[in-house]
Amino acid sequence: MAEPGWNADTGEAVYRSRDPMCNMRFRVHIQRVTSTSLLLQQLQQPSSWQDKELISLATLNTTASRHHSYDEEEEAVIGWQEKLFSQFEVDLYQNKSACQSPLDQQYHQEILNLEKAGGRRNRRIFTYTDHDRFTNLEEHCQKVTTSVQEVPSYLVERMANVRRRRQDRRPMERSALKSHMVTWEVSQELIKNNHILNTPVQTMYILADLGPYGKLGCQEHEHVLCTIKVDSNGVITVKPDLTGTNGAYRIELDGEKRELWKYTLENASAQAQQEEEERERRMFKDLYSRHKEHLGSLVGSDFEMAPPGALRLLVNGEIVSAKGYEYNNLYMRFFLELPSRWSSPVFQQLSGVTQTCTAKALDRDSVAYFSYPFTLEAFFTQEDGLEGPFPQWPVLYFEVLSLDFWQRYRIEGYGFVVLPAMPGSHILTAPTWRPVELGTVSELRRFFIGGSLELEDITYVRVPGTFQGSRLSRFGFRTEMTGSVTFRFHCLQQSKAFLESSSLRKRMQNVLDRFGGFSQQNSLYNVLEAFQRARRRMQEARESLPQDLISTSASSVLQP
Repeated sequence: MAEPGWNADTGEAVYRSRDPMCNMRFRVHIQRVTSTSLLLQQLQQPSSWQDKELISLATLNTTASRHHSYDEEEEAVIGWQEKLFSQFEVDLYQNKSACQSPLDQQYHQEILNLEKAGGRRNRRIFTYTDHDRFTNLEEHCQKVTTSVQEVPSYLVERMANVRRRRQDRRPMERSALKSHMVTWEVSQELIKNNHILNTPVQTMYILADLGPYGKLGCQEHEHVLCTIKVDSNGVITVKPDLTGTNGAYRIELDGEKRELWKYTLENASAQAQQEEEERERRMFKDLYSRHKEHLGSLVGSDFEMAPPGALRLLVNGEIVSAKGYEYNNLYMRFFLELPSRWSSPVFQQLSGVTQTCTAKALDRDSVAYFSYPFTLEAFFTQEDGLEGPFPQWPVLYFEVLSLDFWQRYRIEGYGFVVLPAMPGSHILTAPTWRPVELGTVSELRRFFIGGSLELEDITYVRVPGTFQGSRLSRFGFRTEMTGSVTFRFHCLQQSKAFLESSSLRKRMQNVLDRFGGFSQQNSLYNVLEAFQRARRRMQEARESLPQDLISTSASSVLQP
C-alpha cells in the first residue's frame, strides 16, 4: 500500500499547446530513498535511542556523504527530443564496428565529441528520442479501467499493436491502385479495422538507470520514468502526469535490498515575457481579422433579406424512397406549381428528373431508395387588399415511371404533395395512382411493348390549374392505386414582418394567420380525397355487377 505523500496515480494526462514543441522543457529529479540515505535521515533525527550503541555515527556519516551527492540524487532539465546518452549507449557506440546505420554513426561522433568536452553531464537519467529503436512494452498493455479482472476488447488489442511512429513511406506504383475505392462486401472485420486510429505521433522516453553504484550500463536496471507523445494537432500526452503539488512517484526495485527510489516531473518551460505575450496576442488578432475578412469576401457582408411585404420560402427537399410498385428500375419526374401571387427567381428550376434506381426487397414490398436532393425557392407577395380567396400554397406534382431492358418506360403512378406550411423538418408519404383500362389487352401491351395511359395534364391529379369552373367531374375515369413515395422537407421562411414592429408586420401577421389555417384546409382536402376514392371504388364495383341489379347511377363530383 502506498505511503502517505506518494503519488499513486500513474495514469496519463493530455495537454494542448499552440507553441512550438522546441520550447518545451521538463525537469526530472530522482533520489534514492532507502539504503544509506534513509538510515542517515533516521540517525540525524533527535530521538531517545541515542544511548543505544548501534553503529558509529561518524563512520556512517563519512560513508553517506561520499555517495549521497553523486550517486543517490540527480536532477536534469530535458528539452523536447533532446538526446541524453546512457552508460550502455556510451559503451556501445564508442566501438565504431558496432555502428551500422547512419543514426549509429551520428551517435558515435556525438559521443566522441562529449568525451573531448569532458564527458556527459548526466549519470542515471537519459532519454530515447523518436528516432531510436526503443518501444516501451508496457504501452502494449493498455487498460480502459482500473479493474484487475478487465478483459481487453478487440479494439484495445489492435490499438496496442499499432505503431504510429516511423511509418513506412513506400512509393506507390502509378500503374495500379493499392486499394479498392468501393467496398462491395462490407464485413464486420473491415468495420472493426476502420475504427483503429492511426494518427502519426512523435514519442520521447525519459528513463533512469537504477543500477548499483559503479555498475551502471545494464539494460535490466533501466526504468521508464515518463513517456511523452505529441501529435500534429498540438496534443501532448504525458504518462505519468506532472507531479505539481502532488507527491513524488515511487519505484521499488526487485531483489534482496528492495531499494526504493522517488522521482518528480515538473514543467520547466520558460515562461513568455509580457511583451512577447502581447506581441503574440496582436499577431493572432491580426491573423483572425484577416481570416474573417477572407470569409467575408467569400460569403458577403450583406445578409440577403426578402423584399418588403413578401414572404420567402426556401425548401431543401429530398426524395427518399418509393415502394410498392409493380416493376423495377424506377425513376421520377416532378415539378412545382406556383399559385397566383407566388413567384420564383429566374435561376430557380421548378422541375427535375431523378436517377434510375433499382428496388430491393424489404419485407413484402420492393423499395427503391432514391435519396435525391433538390432545392426550391419561392416568394409570396400579398396584395394591398386582404380580402379575396384563400391564398394557395405551392404544390409539388410528381410521376413515377419504370424502365425496361429496351429503355421503354411505363407509368407507375401519379401523385402530389403540398409543401408544408410550417417551417422545420417534415417527412411526408404521398400515395400514387395510375389510369387503367378494362380488359387484359392494355396490361399485355404495357408488359410487352411498354407505354400505358398517361395524363395530358399532370395537375389533373389534384385540381387542374386551368380549371375555371365550380365543379370538376371525373365520372367514368378509372384508376388503380399503386405505391407510395416518401419525401423529406426542411422548410425555411423569411420575412421582414418577423423583425419589424410596424403596420407592415401586422399586415403580414394577418397573412400568416391565414396561412395557419391552411393545415386545416389541407386536412379537409385529404378527407375529401379519401371520400372520392371510396366513391370511385363503389362505382367500379357497381359497373362489374349485372345491369339489371343497377337501379341508379351517381356522378362523382369534387368541390375544389
